[in-house]
Amino acid sequence: MRKMLTIISNVLRGSASRNGARVVVSARTYADFTPQATFDIKKCDLHKLEEGPPLQSTLTREEGLQYYRTMQTIRRMELKADQLYKQKIIRGFCHLYDGQEACAVGIEGGINLSDHLITAYRAHGYTLTRGGTVREIMAELTGRRGGIAKGKGGSMHMYTKHFYGGNGIVGAQVPLGAGVALACKYQGNNELCVCLYGDGAANQGQIFETYNMASLWKLPCIFICENNKYGMGTSVERASASTDYYKRGDFIPGLRVDGMDVLCVREATKFAADHCRSGKGPILMELQTYRYHGHSMSDPGVSYRTREEIQEVRSKSDPISLLKDRMLSNNMASVEELKEIDVEVRKEIEDGAQFSTTDPEPPLDDLCNHIFYNNPPLEVRGTNPWTKLKSVS
Repeated sequence: MRKMLTIISNVLRGSASRNGARVVVSARTYADFTPQATFDIKKCDLHKLEEGPPLQSTLTREEGLQYYRTMQTIRRMELKADQLYKQKIIRGFCHLYDGQEACAVGIEGGINLSDHLITAYRAHGYTLTRGGTVREIMAELTGRRGGIAKGKGGSMHMYTKHFYGGNGIVGAQVPLGAGVALACKYQGNNELCVCLYGDGAANQGQIFETYNMASLWKLPCIFICENNKYGMGTSVERASASTDYYKRGDFIPGLRVDGMDVLCVREATKFAADHCRSGKGPILMELQTYRYHGHSMSDPGVSYRTREEIQEVRSKSDPISLLKDRMLSNNMASVEELKEIDVEVRKEIEDGAQFSTTDPEPPLDDLCNHIFYNNPPLEVRGTNPWTKLKSVS
């Protein structure tokens, strides 16, 4: 977009004529926005790697605007979900992702949409980056027919193409993700699986079993621990004898990454993806990040940490502010342009919220549909032997 600043000045030249001073109009046109810029990024800590991701990252203006819009959409969507939950329009479990937006957006910037991704129950952001819409996500949160899982999954169970949820059992998605990576290797399609879990799940035995199998079979799997400092209400120091989660793979190479910087996450993910695609087997990443809300909506989030701690992270490390400052200070965008994006995002969120409260709930007849894929219709027993429901693929 070409922005022009025209300065009109009245210049008095020479001697005055009969009509007074002669008026000269001069125009000055400023150059276009910077199309791309290179930024220094934080060095990653390495485990069993001689070289790590680059220490600089090149960002184009288009990428910057896209990342900004996506992170703002996730942030505003989560704040709206908080509001709807407090109004008792959203019920049940609800884990919000605000503060961690750079993780989802950075990971997506480092892989392809044809690659695969599986995560735990803090899944709204990934549902969006994997191709879901605000309307579908908000309607799923309120259990409506237009939801991304047709209103039957809720906050923790959302799916799109190449995105396998949203999983409610702590750590259980990790072996599933390794299974997806095994399928990628078996099919020889040069795809990989990103398998996410939190610091609270990092001590699960099934994760270490999965490391072992993935390493033995050299699976194209990026294991990512989103370390947001607290597993529910327990700090990592109280829960883990070693908080170096990137070293937990032992025989698997690892990276510790600044998870609040979208460019850091993107470059580390590109590095990890290249490692997997080259046939070297799995790699482990620890993203150091922070959640602004409590663990879930039932957790106020201030009984085990102070409000001052949360505010300090917001003021010094906020992922959206960091990207915004970089773009403005390097003439990659204007304040007005970013404000326009903010307005558009707010409208999209309000539209999604409106849809999520007016779309009808799914009828009882739909309850058992889609249990199986591509199967003939079958009867499913209800809550007693005399109640029969039908399941259609």
